[in-house]
Amino acid sequence: MAILAAAIVIVGLLCLTDLLLTFGVIRRLREHTEMLTGANGQDAPVTGLAAGEIPASFTAVGNNGEQVSGPVGLRLVAFFTASCSACPERVPPFLEYLRANRIERDEVLAVISGSQAASVSYLQSVAEVAVVCTESVDGEIDTAFQVRGYPAFCLLDATGSILAVSHEPTALPELAAIRRR
Repeated sequence: MAILAAAIVIVGLLCLTDLLLTFGVIRRLREHTEMLTGANGQDAPVTGLAAGEIPASFTAVGNNGEQVSGPVGLRLVAFFTASCSACPERVPPFLEYLRANRIERDEVLAVISGSQAASVSYLQSVAEVAVVCTESVDGEIDTAFQVRGYPAFCLLDATGSILAVSHEPTALPELAAIRRR
């Protein structure tokens, strides 16, 4: 009987130890999830450039054969990727932002990183309102803007300086408010 009682105590201690280790693992998983999703706040960097900085110059060829150079001459640069789960959700607000602020097609560059075959849905919805370039992740335009996460939206002034960056197009300032300054 003493052996049975000792075995029960040992099994109980092992279960308690396992429970404590499980709680520790759950806590660490929550911390990692917050770091990966940026849940520590909306101040997770969108690009390596801050407001007032000018991205490096770049040239590219749009999917329709259009030559694109920047950042001077562009008003808005949007970055999407085919592997981004949040990117399809941001396309309608992006299109609405362009309409609301009356930004012309030749002032907008949409950069879609990843294979062109995987990004066909983006091309169809965005090509009417923006010049679309597809490039590999860390391509020339991504590198010029130092993109750190997708989707990314960069609002530029006439000199090519960054006015605002965000993961949400609705978080960008209205152009009418900027012009009044």
